[in-house]
Amino acid sequence: MLIFKGKHRRPSKAVRVATLAGVAGAAVAVPLMGATSASAASAASVATWDKVAQCESGGNWSINTGNGYYGGLQFSNSSWAAAGGTQYAPRADLATKAQQIAAAEKLLAIQGPGAWSCAGAGNLTAGGPAADVDTSAQTKSAPKQESAKPEAKKAPSSEDRASRSAERKSTGHGNYTVKAGDTLAKIAKAHGTDWKSVYKANKSVIGGNPNLIIPGQQLNV
Repeated sequence: MLIFKGKHRRPSKAVRVATLAGVAGAAVAVPLMGATSASAASAASVATWDKVAQCESGGNWSINTGNGYYGGLQFSNSSWAAAGGTQYAPRADLATKAQQIAAAEKLLAIQGPGAWSCAGAGNLTAGGPAADVDTSAQTKSAPKQESAKPEAKKAPSSEDRASRSAERKSTGHGNYTVKAGDTLAKIAKAHGTDWKSVYKANKSVIGGNPNLIIPGQQLNV
């Protein structure tokens, strides 16, 4: 099982200043602090970032486990804002892979490889070529939580009622077993008697409705 460790816990002084200034302040400060982010001295290839993400999050660029770190490279909200990520999405997990990498390169310029505990796993250094990514793709929307709707209760059918009624009644111990399609009149006629007599003799089994007899009941006839 992959265990994700805390990331970006040791921000540089520049990031701490941006964080204290708030998200809006970070957006202003980043261009000044990360001016070299486009240079080869503070970049890494997409393949390198893929390796780091595989170690950080199992390569899941949309991950949000609720631990305060988001996306494939496990940005905290403060480091995401400091790296200018909020221009793409409120959180890293809502941004595309390309946008996360673009923000990561700015963070790499600010903090260096030490911003990621998995830098070694991806051989992340500050001297690689700039990642060739397109950040213009549409960002992902935050998933909406749908409240569970209670299922509408169905009115019991006549078969359900008959079944429950049969369960409440004794099956009896008579000499005749009721079959599907039987009525008291039909049973009485077959045995040379009348339905009232049959009902009277088996009222404790049939119950209060002489028209409702259940297959399997044993009646005395």
